[in-house]
Amino acid sequence: MERNRTYNNPIVLQRADPWVYKHSDDYYYFTASVPEYDRIEVRRSKTLQGLAEAEPVVAWRKYETGPLSANIWAPEIHYIDGKWYIYFAAARTTETKEGLFDHRMYVLENGSENPLEGEWVEKGQVRTQWESFALDATTFEHRGVRYYVWAQKDPEIEGNSNLYISEMSNPWTLKGKQVMISTPEYPWEVIGFKVNEGAAVLKRNGRIYISYSASATDHNYCMGLLYADESVDLLDPASWVKSPEPVFQTSEATGQYGPGHNSFTVSEDGEDVIVYHARNYKEITGDPLYDPNRHTRAQVFTWNEDGTPNFGIPVPDGAERENEVKA
Repeated sequence: MERNRTYNNPIVLQRADPWVYKHSDDYYYFTASVPEYDRIEVRRSKTLQGLAEAEPVVAWRKYETGPLSANIWAPEIHYIDGKWYIYFAAARTTETKEGLFDHRMYVLENGSENPLEGEWVEKGQVRTQWESFALDATTFEHRGVRYYVWAQKDPEIEGNSNLYISEMSNPWTLKGKQVMISTPEYPWEVIGFKVNEGAAVLKRNGRIYISYSASATDHNYCMGLLYADESVDLLDPASWVKSPEPVFQTSEATGQYGPGHNSFTVSEDGEDVIVYHARNYKEITGDPLYDPNRHTRAQVFTWNEDGTPNFGIPVPDGAERENEVKA
């Protein structure tokens, strides 16, 4: 299938966990983890490529001490019922305990028409059934119900994080049951760490798709995929089908390593686009978490005959050189 739109990757340098939201004003709003993990920035552009030059505005900075004072990770910006919300994770310390950080999930709200203006108000912690490592929340609406999907450590399950879903009573409060829809189980999900995280939701072809990322944040990082029929109970774990293989992963051929923690948007021409981070080298000195060169990238993707998304392989740096998506 021919592509009408190509992007010159990387889109934004040194921005991991990228989140892009295309609003009704035709601006692309962008936020992501900064290498210092100390603040949340928002920028906007009329084009995805233009995000590189867009002026970032600091929406919020970490505290000196307390539960919001360390490792500000993976912000997402959403527009819900006339207001802007940023979902993010924060910790008390950069230290780990038994291999786990101590992140919890938080929400900011802004009533301005333009989220680069106005005041971001802290709405507090999103409380789940455990006080344990939790991060990478996203939200979506389906058939009049707002859902929250996130990654968390279940104290009774070995590993770092599983994926959970719950209904919401408002954009910062969960209600009802909280159910696990994925746990690291395949060999490609447990390299370095047993991780399912970084969920992003895509509604298409009568299904709800949830992409997520797995394994350690080096070249082993990759993307998996869940889906459920749009007519079923999304809070029933049995509703969700999991791909046994990764759907987007390192490509030695194109020099892209550890692609993951993605979001979805549409191109200026209305094509489906995956926005993700990856490095352009494999060998990392020290903890990959503190290597700053996970750059934001974007590429058009297509759909298979069975209705599932085909993300192809991560394209090389520079302008895309291929006219077809290769599985």
